[in-house]
Amino acid sequence: MKKNMGAADRIVRLLLAALMVYLYYNQVVTGIWGIVLLVVSMVFVLTSLIGLCPLYSLLGINSCRIRKQHS
Repeated sequence: MKKNMGAADRIVRLLLAALMVYLYYNQVVTGIWGIVLLVVSMVFVLTSLIGLCPLYSLLGINSCRIRKQHS
């Protein structure tokens, strides 16, 4: 599968995931919302590491820069 996430998008997701984990472990967000936050942060980390977002594929979004081939 082709990557559909650019570097900036991946960094933002990793930063958001780190923030979500911080909020959970410092008990700012607890209960079911805390668990939801952890699951979302895991999805953000996974998609950032592989560079592919299934939701982007469904919506036709691509934030990855296209490199031009030299002939």
